[in-house]
Amino acid sequence: MSIAGRSRAVIEGVSPEVDGGRFPAKRIAGDPIRVEADIFTDGHDLLTAVLLWRHAAASGWTEVPMHAQRNDRWHASFTVAEPGRVEFTVVAWVDAFQTWQRDMGKRILANQASEVDYRIGAALIEEAATRASAPDQSWLLGAARQIEQLAQDTMLATLMAKYPDRSLETRYERVLPVVVDPVKARFSTWYEFFPRSAANDGVTHGTFRDCIARLPYVAEMGFDVLYLPPVHPVGTTFRKGRNNTLTTESEDVGSPWAIGAPEGGHKSVHPQLGTMDDFRELVASAHELGISVALDIAFQASPDHPYASEHPEWFRRRPDGTIQYAENPPKKYQDIYPFDFESGNWQEMWSELKSVFEFWIDQGVLIFRVDNPHTKAFPFWEWCIGELKAKHPQVLFLSEAFTRPKVMYRLAKAGFSQSYTYFPWRHAKHELSTYFTELTQPPVSDFFRGNHWPNTPDILTEFLQTTGRP
Repeated sequence: MSIAGRSRAVIEGVSPEVDGGRFPAKRIAGDPIRVEADIFTDGHDLLTAVLLWRHAAASGWTEVPMHAQRNDRWHASFTVAEPGRVEFTVVAWVDAFQTWQRDMGKRILANQASEVDYRIGAALIEEAATRASAPDQSWLLGAARQIEQLAQDTMLATLMAKYPDRSLETRYERVLPVVVDPVKARFSTWYEFFPRSAANDGVTHGTFRDCIARLPYVAEMGFDVLYLPPVHPVGTTFRKGRNNTLTTESEDVGSPWAIGAPEGGHKSVHPQLGTMDDFRELVASAHELGISVALDIAFQASPDHPYASEHPEWFRRRPDGTIQYAENPPKKYQDIYPFDFESGNWQEMWSELKSVFEFWIDQGVLIFRVDNPHTKAFPFWEWCIGELKAKHPQVLFLSEAFTRPKVMYRLAKAGFSQSYTYFPWRHAKHELSTYFTELTQPPVSDFFRGNHWPNTPDILTEFLQTTGRP
């Protein structure tokens, strides 16, 4: 039989642990990461427990002593200064010397300590001395010879704790992951505007330089994230007019979510907005005011997108040979082609979509609002965000998923730093208190962070419809 049969400590109920360690918990850089576990053993022997943690790429562990609370619940904390991925586990063992010293204190008070009792303690000390450094070994061997005088000595207890017998330790069966995010993953204030409307006269097509001129206004209101809808070239085929009509006028500019034109696709900017240099200047100017630029990433293509002609296999075909446009019956989006995540050429498609994020990270964007991620495959997001966070741990992803709770939570587990919530539809006190209690307590709070929008460009809530401006 293996040594595990002699390991008497039990470790269970470890937190944070998301789906048995299948997904990482989420924490914030600089905050203590508190780990708890139920740790106990049979009988009355005392235990020692330690938390082990390390950066995911490291080989060695850092040990942190755990402390017992009530009802066999133990805890310890560690802090990670920078964003990244770490992992931890818990180890515990029966502490023979600590148990002996406790029991000897009781025997001495009751005048029941015998020579054999002292010899047991001396043997434990001599055994620990074999693991000790030379100076400590000498002290411990001397203590073994003076065991009657030093049985309750604190220095002895300290040195014995330094060289424990861990040959029968119990190690928790899982190494648990934690993603440590930048502070803005916990709280940030977002302001959205359309760059093409930044000229502010209702006629002129705005530019990135117009956006720069509006940055002080955004900063004065206290916002620290400027969210831009897609800034790419807009398709002309099946372009939508005002209020989603199928007929357009010459001045209609189309939906910015109908991405792609002969001028380029997801790695290009709309020519009327300016140049890529202008965009980088916008990002830098915002940074000087303490504002991060968040960019909308919508994985879909207009019929004019280069993807549609160069990679038609990435899109689903209808029986008549045409590409299936986006639908959410009865809504129809003829100006948008969704990607087919069951494509036989999915690996190449995944790599290309990931490269879209990488391109914009290279332009200085560190926050992405992802459009409708719940309509793309979960395995893609887990792979894509995992790859990106491994290389760029400071990058944040907001999930724009107004959908069912389990789907929203799975996206968070797959890697999204924040998520849209049901906040726009929670009005009464009971609705708000119940919902926020759910979001701010484990298990949900271990992996899900809400970003609470009162409205969106296409959702004007009842509260805002009826209450007027503040």
